Amino acid sequence: MNPHHYAETHEVFNQVPPLDGANLYRLDLPLQEWIRRYHGSWGETRLNAYGALAGGPLMAAGFLANEHKPELRTHDRYGHRIDQVDFHPAYHQLMQTAIEHGLPSLPWTDPRDGAHVVRAGLTYLHSQVEAASGCPLTMTFASVPALKIQPDIAEQWLPKILATTYDPRNVPMEQKAGVTIGMAMTEKQGGTDVRANTTRAYPVGASGPGQAYELVGHKWFCSAPMCDAFLTLAQTDKGLSCFLLPRHRPDGTRNQFYIQRLKNKLGNWANASSEVEYRGALAWMLGEEGRGVPTIIEMVAMTRFDCMVGSSALMRQALTQATHHCAHRKVGGKLLIDQPLMQNVLADLALESEAALALTMRMGRALDHPRDAHEAKFARLVTAIGKYWICKRAPEMIYEASECLGGAGYVEETILPRLYREAPVNSIWEGSGNVQCLDVLRALSKEPGVLDALFHELGDGHGDVRLKAHIERLKAGFLDTADIQFRARQLTEDTAIALQATLLLQAGNATVSDAFIASRLEGHGRVYGTLPRGVDVDTLVMRSAPHAE
Repeated sequence: MNPHHYAETHEVFNQVPPLDGANLYRLDLPLQEWIRRYHGSWGETRLNAYGALAGGPLMAAGFLANEHKPELRTHDRYGHRIDQVDFHPAYHQLMQTAIEHGLPSLPWTDPRDGAHVVRAGLTYLHSQVEAASGCPLTMTFASVPALKIQPDIAEQWLPKILATTYDPRNVPMEQKAGVTIGMAMTEKQGGTDVRANTTRAYPVGASGPGQAYELVGHKWFCSAPMCDAFLTLAQTDKGLSCFLLPRHRPDGTRNQFYIQRLKNKLGNWANASSEVEYRGALAWMLGEEGRGVPTIIEMVAMTRFDCMVGSSALMRQALTQATHHCAHRKVGGKLLIDQPLMQNVLADLALESEAALALTMRMGRALDHPRDAHEAKFARLVTAIGKYWICKRAPEMIYEASECLGGAGYVEETILPRLYREAPVNSIWEGSGNVQCLDVLRALSKEPGVLDALFHELGDGHGDVRLKAHIERLKAGFLDTADIQFRARQLTEDTAIALQATLLLQAGNATVSDAFIASRLEGHGRVYGTLPRGVDVDTLVMRSAPHAE
């Protein structure tokens, strides 16, 4: 008997081929259609190029950046305090690629029609492979409107914020061609309630907008602490004010900005979230003294939009993995993708993904037209609605997609565990669910015309009696102001679904819109895979499957 006869115990078969190297833009038909629908066709060459990078080298870098978490070095080997966060080279590869392709800068440097839509598409591709690097990219992108409130500061910083150059060195901004911007708002005692902040700002000389202050206090969350400067909030004699706080002082010395520790988080591992202290940190006031929240809200609105983009992207990548697996894996001698119950699940996931994408791209369209009164009101309201609903839907949807792979979806060799860990952060960051729903009510009560803009957008159901009835119920719900805060989540959810249904109807794909309305407005099951009879699941699955390339 050959002693090696029993060494080979089995043949490896019925395995799914890797998606390595797939172009994430070319395999995504819904993304292509929504980009074109909202005037982003001119950016398809850029999107196609980034799709190839995302499915190839960036996908590999994403795994490495998460396997090797950032590490804090508070002191150098001689004992000097340096507050340096070290990242794996893969993280820098992700950042460099994104910045060189204009992810933080495109709408500001090339503000043509569709610019926010194209930039959202690029971010959608990037976030599918490594969402944690999206934090500094988003904050850099979102800092621009807030900085423009203070023109003298903007003149100094914006050219380097908008540059397509990535320089991770811990040196003064004067020595760099490109910089990144972070944000530090929340404190231990307040969290979302930033008006409870205790950090104090003391004028160095003259006080007021554009003037230098020294800040003393702490921040319980400061994401991406290796950014070159941070938008932050501190109290002055006139109340909470907004400041730009750089890592270095004008003389080149390090600012009095101290990293206490890095957060040990559920997900978002490649990003260094931290706790920091200001011990007389030099900063410059942005906007009016005592008007810090209205100033920084310009930044928050953009970061909330990116939460929509990011959650939609996580959902899409989960769907890609699930449909790809089911297209190649056999059970009982038959491909999973051809089995009726799995088709129901995959089609339902595809509907959820496309509805999230549709609302996100419609928001991008609104941001492309800020001077249009209707679009401005739409953006004010739907930023909160979309941030709430899409971010809430992502974890459950990703979990269901991972279950399509069975045990394979639960191990780290696949991307699905990382997507699942990542999903909750977008719901929590920049205001959790209740904050968003209360902001919906705030917008409706304090900003004239916002409710009218919503129902103008929804119309009369666009010929669908089911949607028309839903819109009428929604109107009645908003008119009834009794215990409206108690009902705020339900109203926000109903509004989000109405908007998604309207957008899908307007897009003209009856298979998609009819299935969405039938499943979301007519009281079917509470889990995915409960689509009603008559839905064309084959077409829905094939539309979103990666082998549709």
